[in-house]
Amino acid sequence: MKSERVSGHPESNEQLLYFTSNSLLADDRRIVLISDRTGDYNLFLRDMITGDECQLTDNREGFLKSHVYFDGQPYRGLGRASVSLDGERGVAYYIQGREIRVVDMQGNMRPFALLPTEQMTTFTHVSEDGTRLVVPTTDAYALDGDNLLAGKPEYDIDDRVQMNGLSSYLHIYDTATGREVDCVIVPRCWISHAQFAPLDRGTLLYNHEWPSDCGVRRMWLWDGAKHLMLRPENLAEGRSRGDWTCHEMWERDGLSIIYHGTYVDGRGYVGRVRPDGSDLREITFPDGWTQYGHFTVGQPNWLVTDGYYRQEGDGTGEHGEWIALLHMDWDAGKIDWIPLEKSGSSWGSQDAHPHPIFDHAGRAVYFTSDRGGKRAAYRIDISQYVG
Repeated sequence: MKSERVSGHPESNEQLLYFTSNSLLADDRRIVLISDRTGDYNLFLRDMITGDECQLTDNREGFLKSHVYFDGQPYRGLGRASVSLDGERGVAYYIQGREIRVVDMQGNMRPFALLPTEQMTTFTHVSEDGTRLVVPTTDAYALDGDNLLAGKPEYDIDDRVQMNGLSSYLHIYDTATGREVDCVIVPRCWISHAQFAPLDRGTLLYNHEWPSDCGVRRMWLWDGAKHLMLRPENLAEGRSRGDWTCHEMWERDGLSIIYHGTYVDGRGYVGRVRPDGSDLREITFPDGWTQYGHFTVGQPNWLVTDGYYRQEGDGTGEHGEWIALLHMDWDAGKIDWIPLEKSGSSWGSQDAHPHPIFDHAGRAVYFTSDRGGKRAAYRIDISQYVG
């Protein structure tokens, strides 16, 4: 397969939004990108047919300190991790300093809500029906004190959270009014990802980021009344608290949650679990398929990844080289791997992670790569595989 470049400024760095938010409008023709062409990071809308573009934000203050972007400015600048696109209604939500803002696809911006002081933000998520926005935050002391050369704090954040009794907060807003309708306090926890169930805005999937016992403490669900651990330890079934688990994501129908990781013995796996914690299944990858990546959902039983898949002669780096489709047979415990092409990305920063996504129709895959020296967005037509 051969990808085509869909971003339009080769002299600038341009990338998809974080992969828990689709970057495409519902028409699968227009795409929202983060670009540094103005000298600061801003959002741009691009029509991939005509090439027409519209600058959506006017950030001139650098970028915000947050999860992943530890070297940003506290409470100032664009939150590069914060953008959530409502592709159906054509609006994007993002954080500027302490202010949550919403912008339409003509660049009309309005302030939406003001975040509390002494809390650090991260990735946000808008509900499928467009009526709710969740903004996870964490007590600021969790991220206070950076080793900028390493790109993240030089201490263990989870240790600091546990030892100091720090909390995270799931701020939930009504998108029509900007009113905060709920604030779920989660003690001794650092949350970086939260996602509404596709068909139920009252149910939230969320995580504990970088916990010491990632095999059990990573994935959680809040149903409005209680918190449910989604991957409890079960040594008889091969699940240990010492496993690594990450990147939980709702399937599009909301019936299951997919995730992936590495067992204590080094084998990679992808898993699926129902939102009530039942029917937990995990499929192990071939030996040696351990190079890090991400998985995103498409049409039923289809995933796309930027990691793990290997061919003879591939390198031995820690990050994946291939963009690959997976057709999942959960009942049989089998995966049909379809390599599309090597991403060519350096993986040199969070922004250069390919983070592949499907379009809404599930007939094309988009990813970010800096293989040309600058980051750009690319598309691969997969219609021959998915029908």
